Amino acid sequence: MRAYQDMVFSTAMRLSGSPAQAEDISQEVFLKAYEHFERLRESPTAGGWLKTVATNLTLNHLTRHRKRWRLFSEVFTDASREEDIEDASASLEGALQQLEEQQRHALIEQALRQLPEHQRVPLVLFHFEEMSYLDIAARLGHSLAKVKTDILRGRLAMAKSLAGSGLGPNADRSCAPT
Repeated sequence: MRAYQDMVFSTAMRLSGSPAQAEDISQEVFLKAYEHFERLRESPTAGGWLKTVATNLTLNHLTRHRKRWRLFSEVFTDASREEDIEDASASLEGALQQLEEQQRHALIEQALRQLPEHQRVPLVLFHFEEMSYLDIAARLGHSLAKVKTDILRGRLAMAKSLAGSGLGPNADRSCAPT
């Protein structure tokens, strides 16, 4: 089980955004693992089981403690808005390519922690837990449109944060005085 402690903690940390909450959730995950130790001891799927339990416990924790999320009714139909989204995505990709692996990881984790919970959670579920938009919507009890909007806005905020650090092809443009 020691081999999985970092994975369990990082899963809880990414979703919760709080080291203290991630520690509590990790402890709860391993208590559940202890209860199922005989079954997990020789199981080749123990890591997957632990990751699933960590994800579910974190989401349950957030559901119990989160404030009501406002529903977004905005739909991006403006062509200039779509260009901004494409520019932000290109900026994010360019910024990530310029950094070493360790630096990228640290910046991504920092940018994730800065996101509000309603953007961070679906973004983490999509990119790190590889859940589909539909699965995320069902798991969080939100509409598909809200999940897509929150993921998009989370990506835009992360791109802006990384560009603000002076990274990416559009960094000069975003840092220039207006």
